[in-house]
Amino acid sequence: MQYVLIIHEVEDYLAWKTVFDRAADIRKKAGERSYQVLNYENEPNKIVHFSAWTSISDARAFFESPELVEIRRKAGVKLPEFIYLDRLEAGIL
Repeated sequence: MQYVLIIHEVEDYLAWKTVFDRAADIRKKAGERSYQVLNYENEPNKIVHFSAWTSISDARAFFESPELVEIRRKAGVKLPEFIYLDRLEAGIL
């Protein structure tokens, strides 16, 4: 499984979350399999989106598509940072 970690600031979390939720079907069709949304402890509009994908190439194609660039703009996303990750190991303690 491959993963994507996205860190970005949004203008308004609730407005961003509405757009994020509406994009669930296109995210799933693109290859996203699961996700977590987190925020910084003292910065409610600094969002971390961690997601599992079918492949890094599927994730890159999705996140770099003109459609997603426009969706992010409409959602008030500022300077997203994308980190593409391969799982080396996992466990439960």
